[in-house]
Amino acid sequence: MTVRVRFAPSPTGLLHVGNARIALVNWLYARRHGGRFMLRLDDTDRERSKPEFAVAIAEDLDWLGLERDETAAQSDRFDRYEIALRRLQEAGRAYPCYETPEELTLKRKRLAASGKPPVYDRAALDLSDADRAALEASGRRPHWRFRLEHGEIVWEDLVRGPVRFHGADLSDPVIVREDGLPLYTLSSCVDDVELAVSHVIRGEDHVANTAVQVQIVEALGGDPAGMAFAHLPLLVDAEGRGLSKRLGSLSLRALREQGIEPMAINSLLAFLGTSDSIEAAANLPELMSRFDLARVSRTPPRFDPAELERMNGRTLHVMLWEDVRPRLAHMGLAEAGEAFWQAVRGNLGRFAEVRHWYAVCYGSIEPVTEDPELLVTAADLLPDAPWDGGTWKAWTTAVGAATGRKGRALYRPLRRALTGTDRGPELGDLLPLIGPARARARLSGKAA
Repeated sequence: MTVRVRFAPSPTGLLHVGNARIALVNWLYARRHGGRFMLRLDDTDRERSKPEFAVAIAEDLDWLGLERDETAAQSDRFDRYEIALRRLQEAGRAYPCYETPEELTLKRKRLAASGKPPVYDRAALDLSDADRAALEASGRRPHWRFRLEHGEIVWEDLVRGPVRFHGADLSDPVIVREDGLPLYTLSSCVDDVELAVSHVIRGEDHVANTAVQVQIVEALGGDPAGMAFAHLPLLVDAEGRGLSKRLGSLSLRALREQGIEPMAINSLLAFLGTSDSIEAAANLPELMSRFDLARVSRTPPRFDPAELERMNGRTLHVMLWEDVRPRLAHMGLAEAGEAFWQAVRGNLGRFAEVRHWYAVCYGSIEPVTEDPELLVTAADLLPDAPWDGGTWKAWTTAVGAATGRKGRALYRPLRRALTGTDRGPELGDLLPLIGPARARARLSGKAA
């Protein structure tokens, strides 16, 4: 069986880290098993779905590196949902209901007051043809429910293990609204069957939906036993609370604007809530080789923005030169080579900080001068070119012998003069990049 998964967001807002985790796990699972990854836009809600959000979703997936094998939109498939509804009606599995939202709310309140679950009472099944005609004559339009069979619904979840429901404990779901628009419960099943989805990987808030959809898939002629389901626990914050009310700053768009690397997000989200250690991966192929859905825990993973910050630095530290080179060229840092990247990457928290170290190595900075006597001697002892990785040690040994300085008293004035800062990459790596002319000028207190 060809593995075929779908990431199915509604284009009603920007993707956030919770959405990204679902998309990433689907993508990794498909690629690990030689399968296909589909973006399916669940955009049947005409009022809330916006084209600009659909564009933003595609851009965010591209930014994460999650290329799609195909894209589908439910708004292009309304005719398929109409055909599916007629098929369910003819089979006696879809029936019209006429209660208003207010009447349904009152029923739920009565059930809650008596300690009963909010399961629809199927009152609409008792309506006669004359009753329905009278309701429609009064202006009521029916919504349609799927009639569940009252038997056991069982599947082996790839994350949760054995899952069991009973149809009698579930409410017959509304599948088509009064205005004729299909709801997610129906359209998702039609798409999963007709688009040959093999694995449904989504959040655990859909577990009860799956119990319902197993029966809908079967009623539509599909084979739910031939589909696999995996329900991931939802992300919570560092204190264990839901993220839903605090996602504005955690949208992928906002994180991108903050300078967070896509691979930092991918690395963190892939291993949060698994038995694997959370480590930075240089690229998606490396991440794919390490990811295993079987190691996802049922415990809700805690997402901490501070941990993402740390992961961003670790991601930069392992980033490969072939991935960095085009970015440096795009920034106009023409002289930067692999030796430069290897020297500075361990001191970056954001990629944009590379500009500072480029200026240190190839541009002009204002040196910080202290201990002029030491700097004069150091300038006099600068060796001739060419310089290599051993130049710094040989030079500082000579300067230390000539001045009697050692430790901090030797190294700090030299670092501050050469780089303008108190800390940074190893000067043994930076000095050959700075070169004799800049080094001599900075030791003399000149901007260079």
